[in-house]
Amino acid sequence: MKKPIFRYALAALLVTSFVACDDDDDSPEEINPEELITTVEYTLTKTDDDDDDDDNDDDVIVLKAVDNDGDGPDAPVITVSDNLDTNSTYSGNIRFLNESDPGDVENITEEVQDESNDHEVFYASPISGLQITKDDTDNNGNPLGLRTTVTTGAAGTGNLTVTLLHEPNKPNNGTVSNAGGEPDAEVVFPITIED
Repeated sequence: MKKPIFRYALAALLVTSFVACDDDDDSPEEINPEELITTVEYTLTKTDDDDDDDDNDDDVIVLKAVDNDGDGPDAPVITVSDNLDTNSTYSGNIRFLNESDPGDVENITEEVQDESNDHEVFYASPISGLQITKDDTDNNGNPLGLRTTVTTGAAGTGNLTVTLLHEPNKPNNGTVSNAGGEPDAEVVFPITIED
């Protein structure tokens, strides 16, 4: 006659084996992980230039922020190639890059465009007369902000804050504070508008 303790031990061993083979992973695989953005480059090209010279270098202004250590301790390097002219119009194009591996630069802008319903770029500045209009839309007709028109008024100085939001509320009132979502990138550029 077999002892009942043996049966209990065998039952416990079988239950433990089935539970141990459970392959449920409590942390699901991330479907679309956040991309590392090390560089934000906002290029402004003057569209109402009335200069007759053929040198258009003065007509292009590049605002660039490079943060090679991402969220690390080093501050981003911010450069603005020139001042904006008063009472002028510029077309703007923004790029988001991952340059952490110089041999394999990723253009994150393409992903933002492909997933336009899940992104929006916001521009904010307290400079009087500086207006930035988004010229492109997502797949649902909501503003995206990769292409812009920038108009300036009187001379002034201040900052321009550029924020790329992931999964903002759409439609929204055009301000970051109302949009929800999570910032993928945020950069503050010093701006001067002069005669």
